[in-house]
Amino acid sequence: MYIADLHIHSRFSRATSKDGDLPHLDWWARRKGIGLVGTGDFTHPAWRAELREQLVPAGEGVYTLREDLRLPDSAPGEAPRFVITGEISCIYKRHGKTRKVHNLILLPSLEAVEELSARLEAIGNIHSDGRPILGLDSRDLLELTLETCPEAEFIPAHIWTPHFALFGAFSGFDTMEECFGDLTPHIHAVETGLSSDPPMNWRVSALDGLTLVSHSDAHSPSKLGREADLLDTGLTYPELVHAIRTGEGFQGTVEFFPEEGKYHLDGHRNCGVCLTPAETAALGGVCPVCGKKLTIGVEHRVEALADRPAGFRPETAKPFESLAPLPEVIAASTGASAAGKATQALYEQLLRKLGPEFSILREVPVEDITRAAGPCVAEGIRRLRAGQVERRPGFDGEYGVISLLTPGEIARFSGQISLFGLDLPAGKPRPRRELKKSAPAAPEAAPAASQPEGLNPRQMEATTSMTPVTVVTAGPGTGKTKTLVARIAWLVEEQGVRPGEITAVTFTNQAAAEMRSRLEQRLGGKRAVAPMTIGTFHAICLKLLGDVHVISPGEALTAAEQVLREAGKKGGGKALLQAVSRVKNGTALEDAGLDGDLFEAYQARLNALGALDFDDLLTEGLKKDVTGLRRFRHLLVDEFQDLNDVQYQLVRSWSRNGDLFVIGDPDQSIYGFRGADARCFQRLREESADVKEICLTENYRSAPAVLETALAVIAHNPGGERVLIPRRPAGPAVRLAEAADGFSEAVFIAKEIGRMTGGVDMLEAQALDHERPVRAFSDIAVLCRTHRQLELVEKCLRHDDIPCLVSGREDFWDEPAVRGTMAFFRSLLAPSDSAALETALRQVWDCPADLIQKARALCEKADGLDIPALREAVRGHGILEAWLDRAEEWLPRIRAEKPRQLTEQWMEQYGSSPALENLRDAAVFHEDFNSLWNALTLGQEADLRRASGKRWASGAVRLMTLHGAKGLEFPAVFLAGLSAGALPLESPDRPADVAEERRLFFVGLTRAREELILTAAPEPSPFLRELPDTVVRETTGRQREAEQLRLF
Repeated sequence: MYIADLHIHSRFSRATSKDGDLPHLDWWARRKGIGLVGTGDFTHPAWRAELREQLVPAGEGVYTLREDLRLPDSAPGEAPRFVITGEISCIYKRHGKTRKVHNLILLPSLEAVEELSARLEAIGNIHSDGRPILGLDSRDLLELTLETCPEAEFIPAHIWTPHFALFGAFSGFDTMEECFGDLTPHIHAVETGLSSDPPMNWRVSALDGLTLVSHSDAHSPSKLGREADLLDTGLTYPELVHAIRTGEGFQGTVEFFPEEGKYHLDGHRNCGVCLTPAETAALGGVCPVCGKKLTIGVEHRVEALADRPAGFRPETAKPFESLAPLPEVIAASTGASAAGKATQALYEQLLRKLGPEFSILREVPVEDITRAAGPCVAEGIRRLRAGQVERRPGFDGEYGVISLLTPGEIARFSGQISLFGLDLPAGKPRPRRELKKSAPAAPEAAPAASQPEGLNPRQMEATTSMTPVTVVTAGPGTGKTKTLVARIAWLVEEQGVRPGEITAVTFTNQAAAEMRSRLEQRLGGKRAVAPMTIGTFHAICLKLLGDVHVISPGEALTAAEQVLREAGKKGGGKALLQAVSRVKNGTALEDAGLDGDLFEAYQARLNALGALDFDDLLTEGLKKDVTGLRRFRHLLVDEFQDLNDVQYQLVRSWSRNGDLFVIGDPDQSIYGFRGADARCFQRLREESADVKEICLTENYRSAPAVLETALAVIAHNPGGERVLIPRRPAGPAVRLAEAADGFSEAVFIAKEIGRMTGGVDMLEAQALDHERPVRAFSDIAVLCRTHRQLELVEKCLRHDDIPCLVSGREDFWDEPAVRGTMAFFRSLLAPSDSAALETALRQVWDCPADLIQKARALCEKADGLDIPALREAVRGHGILEAWLDRAEEWLPRIRAEKPRQLTEQWMEQYGSSPALENLRDAAVFHEDFNSLWNALTLGQEADLRRASGKRWASGAVRLMTLHGAKGLEFPAVFLAGLSAGALPLESPDRPADVAEERRLFFVGLTRAREELILTAAPEPSPFLRELPDTVVRETTGRQREAEQLRLF
């Protein structure tokens, strides 16, 4: 038989000992008598490197420490085996509630560790903490683990802990099935945790088929074995897992006394209040001292879920032993401190004379202990083995205390009074008061997809309008999308309109997908909606134009740079493209500050490439005669206020022979820099003979305090009084936090998000009160005016292990390394794409123009790369030979690998950079390269994302610009970087449009549903002077220099 402790942490986890390395774990395991130790923290890259370097195989799936690394020790004990383990914290939203569940994973090899860690890194940050925090559903983590390594064992950790556990009182579930769903049969064991023991778990019949395992969750090597498993199997991974899964060879557990656990009973540590479940119920769950909610302990939670009486023992129950660490036993038997010098000296003496700690506690004869340590310790260990222990229960994060001998007994034993062997009575058991249970609640289920709620009178009026032109002005949160969907459904269901006669124009691909999804629910599935045209202006024009080639932004930048070089002009290609875009969207050349010759040269370059750029889609689409096209008989346009002149002309052209329904809000017109003009509402009224105007004013999104703040700001723009009637209940006051500097502002945001989510670890969670609602990471967004402002916030969130996701078109897409890589991959799939081929050759190989022209000529009409034929044609041209060698190597990969894998392999072979790392983290959202390319080429600001993702529904804090947040909403929003110069945004070449910048601020404010926090560093934005007096103002001080150094 051997003892196993499979759940521990290394020094790479937060709040752990610096001695958490393999030599010290080996040393302490030998002193304790533990035969098998989990490595813990397998996800951390630095710890994995140490595991690979310092462990050697010692059997199938187990390892031992290299002999030369072992610490000297005079105490006996065999060298332990190590098995690969790690704990992952999952914080996510399920069924409308934030869930926090820790899970323990066992793996069969270091090779399996590398593969699973690579997949987890695609989801979140696994670098900063040995126990990473992922916004990933536990069920999805289980699926990912088994998909990656079927031999892995997945065990819910310390299942009763209040804050972070499967059955936790604050953020857990009531049944295993609620958590793991269809994958529940793959759970074979649960870890009971320090605050519960097997008899408590036996009361829950749902656990009968599972192995109850116990481990120390040690944050220091000296704490190994506080709880452990007893096994009678061979020391290999397959035999270990077989015992866990079947119970064969699993002999039982070594347990803490559950009262010693720091969450055993209910209470408030700060108030000194410790209560039984019945006492808590009598008080209504409220602390009698401070009046706040009590921390519900493990015993209370077990009582709530138990379906058997106390004392029930299943027939298949395994035995267990309740022990305490030997230093604590010595202290409780002698009246000394467990950490005192006398106790430690006696502890070392016992190890030298009698062997490992577990042998002393479990097996060594009491007479031998008497000779080695004296009668007090011997009597204490005798009582411990007999269960004659006085216990003061732990609560609300405070460990409980055990007592073995009273001071009087210690004095008598120390005086050699012969009481040895006397069966002293156990302490009186604490009177038990049963918790009265309410009727069992119905099993929690995911909310079913229901029919859309009823429309209010004005929404109904808009939905059923028969006027040829219907103009709906709809403020934020008044149900624009709902009204559009209802309008389309009414056309189909009530007016008999064929779906193929309906076109709905949205501003982003994401919005188009959401509208299509809602209509599918409303109208009965995909087949009913498929004939409709739903998409952005650019997507609809591309469909009208048919087989045209649209270059990506990276290719357009290459073309622009070439035009500037050939013209001998200074300036950047990006500035040229911005000016060209403004001209194509209706701005005069002079107003755009663009030389007409440069514009013509750029267009000539596109013609030579046989390509259109993003803006050309609209101008070319406008030339198409759509007379007679049935799809435009009923045209609906969302976000009408953001149309530029070309888009407005498209709307007029498409609606010439049908009815037109537009909806939007002039106060949310924020794309003036692209030619958008909120006066398009007025223009449409003036140009249309029969117009019906409707105004939606009932806001269903934002709490009253949020609306009050937003309306106070937008009132400073012309346009008269705005009306938005709140229909949500009151929420917390809007807050404005002014920081000493940008760093302090970012740190404040990270810490506040930690508080909103109830703390990201147990230490933080127990320090917070439980009055405020606990939010999931995905409930929270941080909005800034520019992407540059978000960088420091992202660093601070990553430092605090808060998963985050960045949305929008960031600068890294324009980096030469990214442009070259993307263009090379594109040219493999579409060699006739001359722009992609040129960009790849220029950015990756710095290829001269004559060789680029030769390569283009060779590939111009090719459907695919004919490597043998091309090799003969490029012979003698070194750069083109190098290009073809790489193309031959990568051509099989481009079709077989996902974009993230392609990027990782590219970085491994040719070197990494921050820009390429960002590309990798954006690629995780796409299943194939074409999907990534199309998102880059045709996507809007909100259609591009970077960071956690893959196909797993990973929850994360959203970081985005104010423009990128358009059309979105979140329960909690931070508006950050509200400083002078940033909002309104000032630039040297163009004065700020104050009215539009205020509208942009208004958009940001109204993204919040419940909670809104504004932050600013010195020199706050002038817009902050427009806030109402109800906004609560506070300051956050400068962080100490040492803290800043620690952070970075």
